[in-house]
Amino acid sequence: MANALAYQQGPQKGAFAVVVLALGGIFMDAYDFSSLAFGITQIKTQFGLDPFTTGLVNASIFVGAVIGALGGGYLVDRFGRYRLFMADMVFFVVAALGCALSPNEWWLIFFRVIMGIGVGLDLPVAMAFLAEFSRLRGKGNRNQRVNSWSPAWYGATGVGYVIVLILFLSLPAAQYDHLWRFVVGFGAVPALVVLVVRRSYLAESPQWLANQGDLTGAVDILRSKHNIDAVLAEKSELDLARPPKTSAKSFGVLFSPRYRMRTIAAICVSVFSTFGYNAVAYGTPLIISTMFKQGPLVTILSSLVINFGFGVGGGLLGVALVSRTGARNLAIIGFAVQTASLLVLALLGLPQGVLVVFAVLMLATFIFFQAMGPGAQLMAYSTLSYPTSLRGVGIGFTRPCSARSASCR
Repeated sequence: MANALAYQQGPQKGAFAVVVLALGGIFMDAYDFSSLAFGITQIKTQFGLDPFTTGLVNASIFVGAVIGALGGGYLVDRFGRYRLFMADMVFFVVAALGCALSPNEWWLIFFRVIMGIGVGLDLPVAMAFLAEFSRLRGKGNRNQRVNSWSPAWYGATGVGYVIVLILFLSLPAAQYDHLWRFVVGFGAVPALVVLVVRRSYLAESPQWLANQGDLTGAVDILRSKHNIDAVLAEKSELDLARPPKTSAKSFGVLFSPRYRMRTIAAICVSVFSTFGYNAVAYGTPLIISTMFKQGPLVTILSSLVINFGFGVGGGLLGVALVSRTGARNLAIIGFAVQTASLLVLALLGLPQGVLVVFAVLMLATFIFFQAMGPGAQLMAYSTLSYPTSLRGVGIGFTRPCSARSASCR
């Protein structure tokens, strides 16, 4: 239906605001996803958890993410981006406060599932907004903006460790066991801010409206929200075939001859990248504290530097390179360097002395190339492999594949 609209592109302040709000949602996804990475040891001690229940606490957010992504991917294509984008922040507020106040592990698991549903709902709609409010070429093009989810993710994780550091230095030692509650509960604050700002500045995606046949609505939003002088084309151009309404059959379309190889590639990148992320990036504090035998302050500082310096840095480099190098090449380079880093870590075993610094550097190298390559491309493949009418379903289908691989780790 895009040919039925004619417009001259004006200032992109409106589109830029949408991108910022979409990245704000991804920031919340990452913060809530990683907020327990440092505190899982304290939770295990506080609630007296056995290994199975500890794993269940960790995996519960993935269970929710599977539910949220499958449902959210379908709903975002069926009913639009805006409605879901507003609703999913409520999950973050409720879940963050619920986790922080949980009296036992079962309530914590319950609210972690709710939190996962929020993450699963938000990612398809956030990525759809990033793709649909971007140029095809030039600065700020679609590839770059979709890849920008990666530095946003590591930036949020880094902010989490900043909060952990501030609390660690501020709280009395007797309160350290409850530090995780403050970190998780803080997630409700930015979620409320994002929810209020979204309500004030966000509107439906014109591409989605055009695909639904609501060309008048698409024109109104382009004019009022994005300062674009859009007009409807001649009536003879409006007799275009509309894509079928989103339904359960849409998941089958992902494996039709036209999209089958794209779907398989998106699943492969997503699954293999997620294995690496959860084993190394998510587990960084645990690796440093247990395998490298470091205290809490060194663990916090190392995790903070690795995520802010190497995670964000690698993600920004990926954004800069993707248009010239291509998503596939970045993913291949990233996987290759990650493999080399893991081999070096395996040879180091349980490092001591100066070798600890070298081992931490290998962790940082792994995360740098994760953020630049496969980590960024796992969402790029599932977002850009499909047209507007299938984008939410495509993202929603591939995300649970990676979530299941993480929960089985």
